[in-house]
Amino acid sequence: MNCRVVVEAAVPVYDVETADEAIRIAISKTGEMLNPDLNYVEINMGERTSPSGEELPPAFIAADEALVALELEMTVFNVEREEHAARIARKEIGQRLENIPLDVLEIEVLEDDDEDEDDEAGDDEDEVEAGDDDGDEAEKADEDDELETSTTAIENGEDAPDDEVLPEFEELIDE
Repeated sequence: MNCRVVVEAAVPVYDVETADEAIRIAISKTGEMLNPDLNYVEINMGERTSPSGEELPPAFIAADEALVALELEMTVFNVEREEHAARIARKEIGQRLENIPLDVLEIEVLEDDDEDEDDEAGDDEDEVEAGDDDGDEAEKADEDDELETSTTAIENGEDAPDDEVLPEFEELIDE
């Protein structure tokens, strides 16, 4: 399962006069911290509302310092549950944004477009896989025969063939 996770970050910015300036600096600062490792994370302005429901700008300025709400969005692949996707996103982003609080806002399960195509192509793949299974079973039978032969030799007090010993254990046997 693949999920799109949106995480809210509270980015502090210093020596600013306007909300627009604070937002630009916060986006730039966050981008520098995430790149090049996490260049696939999208950075957007966050949305804030007052307790009464009134929309507020994403930056709060006091004494030439600002706290800017940013939304960081990333896609997490091959997860089992939504909570797992949220933990991965918080960990990946949080490692690069030290001392910046994060909060998961949204987790959206992505529909796989490939599923429909896989169902149609699955019939052909099943035939190919069936042929491969026969070869795998033959290889397993050969390995079992070799294992039986070397086990029987050891039980009868004979030494196992040298080519059966892993190089890491040769020193232990020689001693």
